[in-house]
Amino acid sequence: MARINHETTSKIVADFGSKPEMLVQILQTIVGRFGWIPEETIRQLAEELNLSRADVHGVVEYYHDFRTAEPGNHIVKICQAEACQAMGSRKLTDYAKRTLAMSLHDTENDITLEPVYCLGNCALSPAVMINGKTHGRVDEARFNELLDDMRGSD
Repeated sequence: MARINHETTSKIVADFGSKPEMLVQILQTIVGRFGWIPEETIRQLAEELNLSRADVHGVVEYYHDFRTAEPGNHIVKICQAEACQAMGSRKLTDYAKRTLAMSLHDTENDITLEPVYCLGNCALSPAVMINGKTHGRVDEARFNELLDDMRGSD
């Protein structure tokens, strides 16, 4: 994954008219291109948009897709919303943490494990998203299959 630099951040800000009200869209563009938002980028955005660092950091922390640590090449998200919880997502999350030997929000062995609060797949819960593709009715056996497929795609 490419690294963001000062010039690239300035260009993205300029593309949005250097308007502070476009912060969310600017952050979405940065995450879309680079996968994460480094602390130095938060400082630069605050300066270029005439916002406090706390303002920018608050927005970054509020939205679950804005991460401040570089993710692995594989991102595994497990739905934590009510419908998925009712169908076993908490148990699946515990299983995933044990299987991957990590906690939520961690990155190990090029895999990032994250919670997500609705994948829009409630009828097929519990739902999991791996590398942007949603899977429904995921139990422990299906989770293992999905991990094997993901690792086999390297």
